[in-house]
Amino acid sequence: QVQLVESGGGLVQAGDSLRLTCAASGGTINRYPMGWFRQAPGKEREFVAAISWTGDSTYYQDSVKGRFTLSRDNARNTLYLQMNTLKPEDTAVYYCALGYFLQAVRVPISESMFSSWGQGTQVTVST
Repeated sequence: QVQLVESGGGLVQAGDSLRLTCAASGGTINRYPMGWFRQAPGKEREFVAAISWTGDSTYYQDSVKGRFTLSRDNARNTLYLQMNTLKPEDTAVYYCALGYFLQAVRVPISESMFSSWGQGTQVTVST
C-alpha cells in the first residue's frame, strides 16, 4: 500500500511562499490522481487542489486559484503544491491524498474519491 508523507510546512508571514511536498513510498503514484486537502482549527477538512495522473489537468478551490500551483513528478513519486501570496486564512494542516487507479473521474475533488492519506503538515501564516 502506498504511503504518503508530506513536508514543507512551516510558519511564514502573509505574502510569503511555501512549497509543500508529498513523497510516496511502497508503490507508484503513476496512473493515480492526487490532491491536497486542508483542515483549519475548528473546521472540517476541505478540498484545496487536485491533479490528474498525467499531470495535464488540475482543479483548484476558488480561494487558492492564481496563488497555488499543483504539479507532480511521477518518476520521482512526488506531488508538489507551490503556495504563493499566502494569507492568514490559509493556515491549516495540509494533507496529501491519493486517488484510485485510473479512476473515471480524472480530477477528483471529494474526499470519498481518495484512497490514501498522509499525516499532514502544518502551515501557519501570520499577519
